[in-house]
Amino acid sequence: MNQFMRKTVLLIALVTLLIGAASCSRKSPAGKPGNVDYYTCTMHPSVHEKEPGKCPICGMDLVPVMKGDVTPGTSSKQPPKHDHAAMLAGKTAGNTAGGAPSHEFVVPVERQQQIGVTYATAERKPLFHTIRAVGLIVPDKGRNWQFVSRVDGYVQKLQVTAPGDLVEKNAPLLSIYSPDLLTSEREFVELLRMRDQAKSRDARETPQRLIESARRRLQLWNVTDAQIAELEKTRKASDTLTLLSPFRGVVQSVPVEQGKNVKAGDMLVEVADLSVVWVWAEFYENELPMLQVGQKIDVTTKSYPGEKFEGTISLVNPFLEEAKRTARVRIDIANPDFKLRPGMYVNAELAMDMGQALTIPVSAVMPTGRRNVVFVDKGEGKLEPRIVELGTKYGDIYEVKSGLKEHERVVASANFLIDAESKVQGALKGFEDEQGPQGNVSPGTKP
Repeated sequence: MNQFMRKTVLLIALVTLLIGAASCSRKSPAGKPGNVDYYTCTMHPSVHEKEPGKCPICGMDLVPVMKGDVTPGTSSKQPPKHDHAAMLAGKTAGNTAGGAPSHEFVVPVERQQQIGVTYATAERKPLFHTIRAVGLIVPDKGRNWQFVSRVDGYVQKLQVTAPGDLVEKNAPLLSIYSPDLLTSEREFVELLRMRDQAKSRDARETPQRLIESARRRLQLWNVTDAQIAELEKTRKASDTLTLLSPFRGVVQSVPVEQGKNVKAGDMLVEVADLSVVWVWAEFYENELPMLQVGQKIDVTTKSYPGEKFEGTISLVNPFLEEAKRTARVRIDIANPDFKLRPGMYVNAELAMDMGQALTIPVSAVMPTGRRNVVFVDKGEGKLEPRIVELGTKYGDIYEVKSGLKEHERVVASANFLIDAESKVQGALKGFEDEQGPQGNVSPGTKP
């Protein structure tokens, strides 16, 4: 019996020693489990603590890092960082094939239908740029003739009586009675007689020189070459000078009356040749580099709906109107039927072929101040915000210089509603942080 009790006591003592040894092997002298190297934060792996607790940076619970996670020659393995863009956007599409982070986000197709999302395809199109201006028709200064009296006399008869009269070339305009004209013509006829009666060549030289002087004097008095030739043929001097229209045109003004006394320098009649007219149009200073002398330009007027008149740019005034920031441009237009009349307002339109380029609708672009963003459709409700560099605006489309490929689909409407989605906001925030402060300049600050 005593022997049995002794064996029992020894067995109990042995079990107690084994339990104590196992307990000591699980605890370090500081009270930390023996297989834990340190405690860290999943959001801030730089935090290393010996005891469990809260992260001093974000307040999250610290997690243990086991000694088995440490490889020889390296530091402890860091826990994976959280994707902040994914936390803000809700879902991300992972990494692209090249390893660069993707900023795709998901707006379910049903939600897109609710907010009215439509799409457009980036495609290459021919580009045409049109500039327009308002102009005023005026007579061609080189085809406008003012008859001024070059002799003293009296208006004997008016063949034209009012502005607007249409006259043909060489049609009589008015007749002036002038005694001085009669004297000059008699002198001319007498010199012709003297030359004809001369017996020798030397005797004819002096009358011939005087004949040329008399001829020039008659020309200065508005006597035409045909009238001088007729006088030379008939040898009959006249005291009446008839003024003839130098071209087919329209009478602009008749400031004289029949029987009125006129002196040298008095205005008699003004005739304009409207077979060619000018248009003075004003273009803005940023449009002037597109204009060149010799360019063809279309002119239209409300007086003739649907009809276009082709003009040619003949002059670009280098001086600007300081207040309006415009320059005057002269356009010459053939007007054989006299449809275009001085004082008429017209519209000038110049269309230019700018070649081809990749384009997207204006409605697809969401300006953010420094950058221009489009949302690219990735299918199944996935969208990717992408910064694009835009060129010139042509009507309702933009030229795309970079940021998109041909045939990619972009959101063409409801951009701001998509932008309002919380997932988009997170994706754009991460995208902006990665891109940095530099970006593309938005159009509107015209190059």
